[in-house]
Amino acid sequence: MDTEMGDELRSVHSLSGGETFLVSLALALGLASMASSKLRIESLFIDEGFGSLDPESLQIAMDALDSLQAQGRKVAVISHVAEMHERIPVQIQVQRQGNGQSALRIVGGLS
Repeated sequence: MDTEMGDELRSVHSLSGGETFLVSLALALGLASMASSKLRIESLFIDEGFGSLDPESLQIAMDALDSLQAQGRKVAVISHVAEMHERIPVQIQVQRQGNGQSALRIVGGLS
């Protein structure tokens, strides 16, 4: 149900890339929350998807991830979105070196 469109029922096939990512993220977080009643889920890994979000949706997604981190969970994100780089204080950056090799650079402090 799309609450921003007068509670219109929509097929999942009509969702944009950003909407699909947010629904997938919400589903993953909901399943993790349900599973955590029996087993504590300590870590969440997300690979890309943030680039398809508009600024408001990106803020909502980042706030949700911040909330998980505040609950003591570890959150790891792979992203090329500059706004995320600015907001995430601890980063492991992968830099291409050539000849199929990469170098890792840690930005910020690990705790």
